[in-house]
Amino acid sequence: MILSIQYLYWLAGFVLAITAAMTFADKQHGKRWSTGLFWSLFALAFLVGDQLPPVLVGAGVLLMALIAGFGGVGLGRYDELAAEKRQASARRLGSRLFIPALAIPVVTVFGTLVGKDFSIAGVPLLDPKNITFVSLGIGSLVAFCMACWMVREGPVQGLRESRRLTEALGWALVLPQLLAMLGLLFNDAGVGKAVAHVATAYIDMDFKLVAVLVYVLGMALFTVIMGNGFAAFPVMAGGVGVPVLIGHFSGNPAVVAAIGMFSGYCGTLMTPMAANYNIIPAALLNLPDRNAVIKAQVPTALMVLACNVVLLYVLM
Repeated sequence: MILSIQYLYWLAGFVLAITAAMTFADKQHGKRWSTGLFWSLFALAFLVGDQLPPVLVGAGVLLMALIAGFGGVGLGRYDELAAEKRQASARRLGSRLFIPALAIPVVTVFGTLVGKDFSIAGVPLLDPKNITFVSLGIGSLVAFCMACWMVREGPVQGLRESRRLTEALGWALVLPQLLAMLGLLFNDAGVGKAVAHVATAYIDMDFKLVAVLVYVLGMALFTVIMGNGFAAFPVMAGGVGVPVLIGHFSGNPAVVAAIGMFSGYCGTLMTPMAANYNIIPAALLNLPDRNAVIKAQVPTALMVLACNVVLLYVLM
């Protein structure tokens, strides 16, 4: 049996369903019904979304947006461990606390590099089309088991902590999926063609450096606007990357795609639209300035963008 990415969707849906059930059961939660409904709809999309008519899935997404927009997603009461117990556990474990977190990238890289060689009766063990994502899921499960064993707690406490973190992130947890779909919608609506028309009509793209600047800075700018490099990529790749850099200047597609996405990630560092990366951490750390994370990252993002321009110009 192939371990496909579908199993990860079901696992994510299961965890979200548990979160919804705990929220419904929390009588001290001021918004338990609306919050529970929000996470239930999100869980449903992961569990059976591919079997539902697209209209129903879309209606569910719109309902989630209405719940979040009217402030229906809130925080509840959580059965956290006592502060003394947490501090004692932290002192006992010391730097070993980082082992579960480090296990995730280690297992992911290992599975990506050698997982294709694992098979049972000639059938690949890991889905070859999504081997990295499947490896990431396995790494996350390994890290979860290691964390439970190290802190001497059962999986139920882990699910409680999962609910606490999920509700702390709130509606921003849904942003990556929504913004990725936004990129596809923009592409289907012809935004990439519009960008190509504007770029070629008003900017002299016959110069390689100018084309590289438009592509790299455009990826960062669209990511700032949409909050996700995956949403910006179809627009800039369809408007400048493929027709100009690859078609006109015979650029290497792998280099153009890789550096383009890297430039998009630079935009992620500079936008509040990437709330799950930049705004939520500030809230969890109780920083007085909710844009503190962005302000700290802007210099790095600009320097990396400048390096991307050089790299793409030289390597493509």
